[in-house]
Amino acid sequence: MTLKNITNPEKNVTELEFIIEKEVFDAAVDKQFKKNAPKMNIPGFRRGKAPRSIIEKMYGKGVFYEDALNDVLPAAYEAALAESKAEAVSRPEFDVDSIDENGVVVKAKFYVKPEVTIDGYKGIEAERTLVPVTDADVDAEINTTRERNSRLVDVTDRAAQLEDTVVIDFEGFVDGVAFDGGKGEKFNLRLGSGQFIPGFEDQIVGHNIGDEFDVNVEFPAEYHAADLAGKPAVFKVKLHEIKFNELPALDDEFAKDVSEFDTLDEYKADVKAKLEAKNTKTADNEVEEKLINTLIDNLGADIPEAMFVTETENFLRDYDSRLRMQGLDLNTYFKYTGMDLDTLRAQFRPQAERQVKTRLALEKIAELEAIEATEEDIEAEFNRLAAAYNMPADQIKATIAAEDLAKDIKVQKAVDLVKSSAVVTDKAPEAAE
Repeated sequence: MTLKNITNPEKNVTELEFIIEKEVFDAAVDKQFKKNAPKMNIPGFRRGKAPRSIIEKMYGKGVFYEDALNDVLPAAYEAALAESKAEAVSRPEFDVDSIDENGVVVKAKFYVKPEVTIDGYKGIEAERTLVPVTDADVDAEINTTRERNSRLVDVTDRAAQLEDTVVIDFEGFVDGVAFDGGKGEKFNLRLGSGQFIPGFEDQIVGHNIGDEFDVNVEFPAEYHAADLAGKPAVFKVKLHEIKFNELPALDDEFAKDVSEFDTLDEYKADVKAKLEAKNTKTADNEVEEKLINTLIDNLGADIPEAMFVTETENFLRDYDSRLRMQGLDLNTYFKYTGMDLDTLRAQFRPQAERQVKTRLALEKIAELEAIEATEEDIEAEFNRLAAAYNMPADQIKATIAAEDLAKDIKVQKAVDLVKSSAVVTDKAPEAAE
């Protein structure tokens, strides 16, 4: 590849003109001939046995050019881009100028990062609302742990109450006809959980084991099954069992079971400390968001639309990956939610715009402050990622380029600089309200 020319035909647009040498392109054409000729039927020749000259005479000299270009163009473009030192932020548009005895002349046009200005990034004033941890907060956290360690105990001497777990048979009828999906046997239902349609669980309260009774309800107007939406229904119910969650006693033994502490007082102190740390982190995150908002307000840049589009697609791919980790995909998600790809794109667009603007602002700060990522910084980050993903550091290095990691480190250092220079005032929640 030979980089021939670099031009800027429009604002934030760069065009590279480069040459793919004749011998490189000829080798790619020959490769495509060998790959595709066996699939071609030429009259007068056995399948795959026609000479290249005959095929080219029948289909044209450029019959293999497109496949050959697809083979060599990506590497040639990447080499030209690297030599030009341009920062592409969109996919290139290719235009083949000529294919002759001198090789292939190609033009690649793409958007680049805009010129950026940023000021007022030091000494930003922000208020931090730090919520204190109360005894009630500690008790609620401990009660959540007690519920996780509770056990179901059979009830035989009273009627069902809210928060009990009941075992029931049920069958639903609309206009006297049973409907699909409305029947269950020995079904476990926690009363008050909202698992069934409104009114169903409340009507089980007060009944005893062995009772058979009707539950009269009305399906919500927005119910997912259109044939049932808004209609009254009767469920025939039989109550088999009643159980309640027995919480463990709140004592030193409980503390030993659920923590590394020997006494309840020590355990409570630890819970309070962790809640305080959580509240502090939440408050610090809110401050950081305020600082970022100020940076975005102080950012000057004519940002190409392509950057927002690309970042939106990145959000979509990440979301699809997370869904797949849960055994779903976008098509299934759309089926359940009634959304479509354009709707989801529109939801991600504001986040994508914020992400692009934030990154541009922080990269400019890193440039202005001559922030660098040292070899030690890069190695430490590789090791951190290896520990986070439980993978060997060498494997992480094989998937993430050191230069990309260095860019992220410089951005994080810029964040740290903005935070360390900010003037943060703590404010009580009541005053903030």
